[in-house]
Amino acid sequence: FYAGQDQIMLALDREDGQTPGNLAGRLGVRPPTITKTINRLQAQGFLEKRASSADARQAHIFLTDTGREIIHAIEKSVKKTEKQALKGLDKKDQKALFKLLARVEANLSNGEMVLVDDEIDADE
Repeated sequence: FYAGQDQIMLALDREDGQTPGNLAGRLGVRPPTITKTINRLQAQGFLEKRASSADARQAHIFLTDTGREIIHAIEKSVKKTEKQALKGLDKKDQKALFKLLARVEANLSNGEMVLVDDEIDADE
C-alpha cells in the first residue's frame, strides 16, 4: 500500500459506493489525489468504479472481494498488534493511555509544531 490507500479502503468498508468527491471530503484530501489513489487501487484489483445509474458522468467506488479480504486481514493484524501492545496493562491503565494518546493526537492535528528540546526547556 501507498500512504492513504488504507484510509480509502476503510472508508469504503464502512460505506461502500461513495463518490470520489465524497471520499476526498471525508478524508480531507484534494479530489485529484483521491482519483490517483483510486486508480492505483483499481489496478491492484482492490476497488472497482461503477457509473451512477442517475448520472453516467458520476462514478461510485466499491470494494472488490479481494479488497474486502485485504481489509479483514489488516483489521486482524491491527487487533493482534493492539493486544500485544496492551499486554500487562489493566483497564484503568488502558483508559489513561487512550486519553493521553487522544490528547497527543489533538495536539498534532492543530498544526502547531513544538520542538521537544524547546518544550523541555520551558518546563524547567
